[in-house]
Amino acid sequence: MLINFNKRKNKYYDMLQKYYLKAVEVLQIPCNELEINVALVNSKTIKHMNAEFRNVDKVTDVLSFPVLNREGENKIVCDILNKKVFKDDINPATGNIMLGDIYICVKKVKQQAKEYGNSLEREFCYLGVHGLLHLLGYDHIEEKDKVKMRAKEEEILGGLK
Repeated sequence: MLINFNKRKNKYYDMLQKYYLKAVEVLQIPCNELEINVALVNSKTIKHMNAEFRNVDKVTDVLSFPVLNREGENKIVCDILNKKVFKDDINPATGNIMLGDIYICVKKVKQQAKEYGNSLEREFCYLGVHGLLHLLGYDHIEEKDKVKMRAKEEEILGGLK
């Protein structure tokens, strides 16, 4: 999986790469030629984005913007994710299927790690995996969907503390 990162390659990139590759395995995605954009942003930026795109005027931890052309709302695409089905979503520059964009608020990562008693790595990777699952069609609006999404997050993170 190719991660286009808005910061120079650093420890966050390596952590995300590890868990995104594990997600492909756990979710049994048939194609590993995938691409996402990940941006680490400040509180002001994510608050503005949250207000503009979700009409929620507050700082949030992670926002995801899927770009896959898929039928229906909240359709999980893991088992059908291949270049034949998503031929219109291939980045011509890389040949990968573009899943979308993930924005992570660094300040919220630090606050929530402290609040939940997690390491920075655990909180950052959790939010990165959470964002990826949204790009793949998972959601947590309905309780049954939330349970399914949380179980996949924990399976991918494998007990990371």
